[in-house]
Amino acid sequence: MRPLTNHLDEIIGVIQLLNAQDPDSGEVIQFSEEAQKLVESLCSQAAVAITNKQLIEQLEELFEAFIKLIATAIDKKSPYTGGHCTRVPVLTMMLADAVEKAQYGPYKDFNMTEEERYELYIAGWLHDCGKVATPTHVVDKGTKLETIFDRIDTINTRFEVLKRDAKIDYLQQLLDLKTSSNGEPKALERQYQAKLREIRKNQKFIQACNIGGEYMAKALQEKVIEISKYPYRQNGKKRRFLTHEEVRNLNIPKGTLLPEERQIINDHIVITIDMLNQLPYPKHLKNVPEFAGGHHEKLDGTGYPQGLTHDEMSPQAKIMAIADVYEALTAADRPYKDGKKLSLAMRIMGFMRDDYHIDPDLFEIFVKEEVYRKYAEEHVKSTQIDDVLQDSLLG
Repeated sequence: MRPLTNHLDEIIGVIQLLNAQDPDSGEVIQFSEEAQKLVESLCSQAAVAITNKQLIEQLEELFEAFIKLIATAIDKKSPYTGGHCTRVPVLTMMLADAVEKAQYGPYKDFNMTEEERYELYIAGWLHDCGKVATPTHVVDKGTKLETIFDRIDTINTRFEVLKRDAKIDYLQQLLDLKTSSNGEPKALERQYQAKLREIRKNQKFIQACNIGGEYMAKALQEKVIEISKYPYRQNGKKRRFLTHEEVRNLNIPKGTLLPEERQIINDHIVITIDMLNQLPYPKHLKNVPEFAGGHHEKLDGTGYPQGLTHDEMSPQAKIMAIADVYEALTAADRPYKDGKKLSLAMRIMGFMRDDYHIDPDLFEIFVKEEVYRKYAEEHVKSTQIDDVLQDSLLG
């Protein structure tokens, strides 16, 4: 019996040879010195082979655990993106499986080896690693006026000042009326109440404008500008009721982000690619930067950061792009919107397919194989799951 030890002198196995035999008589004899040396040499080689295999497995486990640690840290960084980095790889692999099984369309011959599947899986976990450098106050901007606090509270205080000033003016007019006997108290009160109603109405309007939406009409934006010009005094000095910066934020036409804040969000993919390109990948993971870095590209070349077109994108990057869009549409943990129902999310993706922003053939598989529904049953709120008219999407 001979123990097998690794580089740390730890026993990792045993080789035991029994019953050496005389080749002529067949009797059990002792192993020869030559045979013992040969066995010792075999033991040494076996120990090295086992050690190398264990080290490779341990390094892979450490690598994968570290990747998941980064993704978890990004999700924990903001309560509004929690789970995105863990859900996208799940959906990516679900769609990849469906594409491999589909026996129709341009992707009927698409298949991946186990190493290629693992490469795509790792890319899914790393697709947003650049968000580790994205400022939290931008990621978490749930209302248009939010910075480290929501500035709507400051504006609400100004409205209270307007109400106070209106009351002071009303009381002063009542006093003047008593001394002059000119005018009607009830008429003054009606004017005062009308002014209060207008202030409250405009306050509710500004509060509503602070909530991001899909579209803000030009007329509403002009009304914000009109309100901003209200006469207002602070510390005895005249000033605009709303500052230029507040008006600019309140008039964001879609969502809650200013163009420069949107650019900061978009830059996460540039940072992702820069980070991933610095890693010394083994051969079977060399495509991770391309897969992970392409999920915001569009087939018509209008995506970012590189403006890639259909022919410049791999099937894996296109698969991940669909997964990222669908997860974002159905996620219920964003600061600027509620998770969309399946029917609406799929209709929006249908428009994206028509605009050649996502791969139409992959989207067909996504619909036909009901990947969207299988994912939703596990990761989307039950209140969002409704009927999807697949025929109209495919038509």
